Amino acid sequence: MALLPVAKALERLLDGAEPAGTELVGLGQASGRVLAAPLHALRTQPPFDASAMDGYAVRVADIASLPARLKVIGEAPAGKQFTGTVAQGETVRIFTGAPVPLGADTVVIQENVNDLGNGEIEVLEPAVLGRNIRARGLDFKQGDLILDAGRVLDPAALSLIAAANHPDMAVVRAPLVAIIATGDELLPPGSNPGPDQIIASNAYGVGAIAQSVGARVLDLGIAPDRTEAISALVTKALDAEADVIVTLGGASVGDHDLVHGVLTGLGMDLDFWKIAMRPGKPLMFGRLGETRCIGLPGNPVASLICAHIFLKPLLAKLGGRPYSPDIRTGVLDTAMAANDLRQDFVRAIARETPDGLIVTPYTIQDSSMLRTLADANCALMREPFAPAAESGSACRVMMLR
Repeated sequence: MALLPVAKALERLLDGAEPAGTELVGLGQASGRVLAAPLHALRTQPPFDASAMDGYAVRVADIASLPARLKVIGEAPAGKQFTGTVAQGETVRIFTGAPVPLGADTVVIQENVNDLGNGEIEVLEPAVLGRNIRARGLDFKQGDLILDAGRVLDPAALSLIAAANHPDMAVVRAPLVAIIATGDELLPPGSNPGPDQIIASNAYGVGAIAQSVGARVLDLGIAPDRTEAISALVTKALDAEADVIVTLGGASVGDHDLVHGVLTGLGMDLDFWKIAMRPGKPLMFGRLGETRCIGLPGNPVASLICAHIFLKPLLAKLGGRPYSPDIRTGVLDTAMAANDLRQDFVRAIARETPDGLIVTPYTIQDSSMLRTLADANCALMREPFAPAAESGSACRVMMLR
């Protein structure tokens, strides 16, 4: 099978990916979810003309000449409306959020008033009509569209939904990704590995990438290099109705790389296998019924870079979530050799300077070096057959953090 260009592989992987249903969730569970349908206000906010400050509700006509002496006829705290009417020469002590009494048309803040101590006040500063009053419906009115479908529910959106009197809302169902690591050599963190074993790390990084776009993660652990063991975990993923199954390692062409055979044996329709990319050549993608299957490379850096490029946009699309990679233009501060037939994603550091983004690639690019990837903040993108580049040449980077 010929190597598939990265852009073409991504296009095929995303083809037909649509949000898979909705669910109703309460406000307390909605943070970070994606709104599935437009939301309209169930009430008007504020529902009445409300005081914006602590002070006195007055008639502008009564304070045209200063100082103006007024009789205090009552009090209006928040949540308890004054039921009378403010007549000529009268005022009501009012607090922030309280309804403005009938007859009053402005609020004088308490700092501009002298309390005479005998049930009267003296207004010392001028005020204009409507000052310090939030008009009914200033924020929104009943029936107004307050949020469109597709909005990621951040703190401000959730507060708005609550104020509009919605206790719950329809959100896009978060896609479920099942992760299966494979390999006799792998042990979980905290183990005491033998001389021929290593600690499994890829699932944690891949899971975090999935969660960064709102996906749910089902980590099914490590399958040894046996067909029946891999098949059992894939079956668990299918039973859990995973939208995406991600396998880590075992998707190459070696005698112990069994994932491809297991998945095709279970009925997977293979779309592609091997792409023109470094790191990440042995990337596999297919469909097993409604479930998408992605075989990521076993090398840690290749696994995580491929997850950024392929898994992240897929899960975002399945979750109805807007997403595009953070691609920026920078300037190389070192020369680079010509590239071969594969698109290269070179781990690098990008630094903001007064002259723009300066990019320094790491000298060693081995796809097993997690420390380099953790230190890097970008992947320098080099197209297939890119010519040699001198220091000072323009370059494009995909930001990783």
